[in-house]
Amino acid sequence: MRDFIGIDLAIESVPDATTLLRFRHLLEKHALTQRIFEEINASLPEQDLFMCEGTIVDATIVAAAPSTKNKARQRDPEMKQTRKGNQWFFGMKAHIGVDAVTGLTHSVAATSANVADVTMVGALVRDDDKRVYGDAGYTGMWKHLDEEEDVPNSRCCVAAKRGTLKKLEDSTMETLLLAFEKAKASIRAKVEHPFHVIKNLFGYRKVRYKGLAKNQAQLFTLFALGNLVLAGRCEGDADRASVS
Repeated sequence: MRDFIGIDLAIESVPDATTLLRFRHLLEKHALTQRIFEEINASLPEQDLFMCEGTIVDATIVAAAPSTKNKARQRDPEMKQTRKGNQWFFGMKAHIGVDAVTGLTHSVAATSANVADVTMVGALVRDDDKRVYGDAGYTGMWKHLDEEEDVPNSRCCVAAKRGTLKKLEDSTMETLLLAFEKAKASIRAKVEHPFHVIKNLFGYRKVRYKGLAKNQAQLFTLFALGNLVLAGRCEGDADRASVS
């Protein structure tokens, strides 16, 4: 890291907090973290890591500080409250589009937590995707992809709601539908890998800054580095497969 930044600790001191803050502001002002994310992704097809067969969409809630014990005596106005199950959360959502073959992230967007997942699908899907996978929260995604409902050539592949499955009686149709849902779930599982990397390996479980713009800039950096981690695993798997 010292070689990358160009710091020689033998002749100069470590940059102070103000220097780092100014550097971060330059990254945000010129959208350079997004450029870094795009440049890293542009290099991945050279290693056959982006197949462009389909996209898996998903979102995760990132908590923000709910306390009003600050100078402004208020919460971050750009963060909102939402309910998931029986629990309430305050913060933002990180929306991602992941390649269905490699599990690498190609699209990132940040919104307040109260924004419905399905409304962001248009910003996460590539034009040449043949399939778009999502959980039950993306029901009706065809409306946001300018497609007609239930057409034979639809790209949308959304998980069935639990209520729909419970209404089915014991029959051959139920068995087939459950097997189909299990196959779709196995494909969607890849979208959890980037979230695992940034949350568990990088420790990103709470927002670090105020405002969506600053936090989205950080998300681009996190998912860009996450792609490098996952790309290394893909190469390792390929090497082991060739040896075997």
